[in-house]
Amino acid sequence: MTYIIIAITGIISFLALSNKGLMSNILLSPYQIIHSKQWYRILSHALVHADFMHLLINMIVFLSFGLAVESMFKQLEASSIIGNANLHFITLYIGAVIISCLTTLKKHKDNYYYQAVGASGAVSAVVFTSIFFRPLDNLYIMGILPIPAIIFGVAYLIYSHYMSKKSSDNINHDAHFIGAVFGFIYPLLLDPKLFKIFLNQLGLW
Repeated sequence: MTYIIIAITGIISFLALSNKGLMSNILLSPYQIIHSKQWYRILSHALVHADFMHLLINMIVFLSFGLAVESMFKQLEASSIIGNANLHFITLYIGAVIISCLTTLKKHKDNYYYQAVGASGAVSAVVFTSIFFRPLDNLYIMGILPIPAIIFGVAYLIYSHYMSKKSSDNINHDAHFIGAVFGFIYPLLLDPKLFKIFLNQLGLW
């Protein structure tokens, strides 16, 4: 499923980057969603990116963590803890796309000029689902500096919340924060008993 999502996102992003009309019609515009009832934008905005670097970074991160989360879900499926692993992975991804933009819709519903693109909210969710299952695995900052996943996760949430309040750049930090939180709690929505896995990994159960 990870490869399929990357392929679809890559193709549509490439098309939109060379077609301003397409980009304009499917990006996240809270004003158009609320006032013109263009609800499809809630999903379609995750298929387009601001530029090729934005696309590349999101898809590289998603590839790394998406495959890991798919493997975790398949292990849970094999243990009869959850149902179809692919269905749950898609639900995680699409659910994060939707939920991560709700705060943005509320905040900018009357701002005609506000626009956003990218799958960062969904990618954040997948990263944090991975952190839920493997909190002590090392993540490498800039590909060099190792840091335990749980430490990275806490720092990421603090940073995203701070930058959201500061509003000093053109990045949708609300989507990053909400997507991350959704990704962490998603396993608990499948089965609250999975919290034992998280505690076990930390040596607390």
